[in-house]
Amino acid sequence: MKLDLAIEFAARAHQNQFRKSSHLPYITHPFAVAMALCRRGYGEKLIISALLHDTVEDGHFGDSVARIVEGCSELDKSLPWEVRKQETLDRLRTASLDIRIVACADKLHNIRSISKAYTEIGDDLWQRFKRGCKDQEWYYRGLVDSFYSHNDFLENHLIFQDFKEHVDKFFNHSDHHLGN
Repeated sequence: MKLDLAIEFAARAHQNQFRKSSHLPYITHPFAVAMALCRRGYGEKLIISALLHDTVEDGHFGDSVARIVEGCSELDKSLPWEVRKQETLDRLRTASLDIRIVACADKLHNIRSISKAYTEIGDDLWQRFKRGCKDQEWYYRGLVDSFYSHNDFLENHLIFQDFKEHVDKFFNHSDHHLGN
């Protein structure tokens, strides 16, 4: 029942929104993040948090979901990109495992989307972002480091391994650096 409500809530929250510089409905992102967790066997609390991770959560889904959603959100979007991303990296280093799992699934879908778009449009991809390939690589490699900064027996959480593999695969291709 809560999962159904979260799906409806997320769908309403992202109604008429689209993924960055595309015609793809934004709701596909939180659904993909939730499905990644579902496929890896995570429970309802994390799946609901994934569905709501890009919403202003209003408490209807409990304090633990609200804390996870808040932990996955940037604190002050008015700050410069580098400052916001560094704050995210720093917060994730000390975040709870639940927050890091949901944030990792979020970033996993983002890097998969970036990789797919790069295959389709090449270096024009970087025009969609505030920063180019070099800065994106710094951020995504920093995310890997932040996710792995704890000793949580991450071998039990394949979502982290999936993310690391996608980041390494994408940024290890030298041709991506043309769009700096």
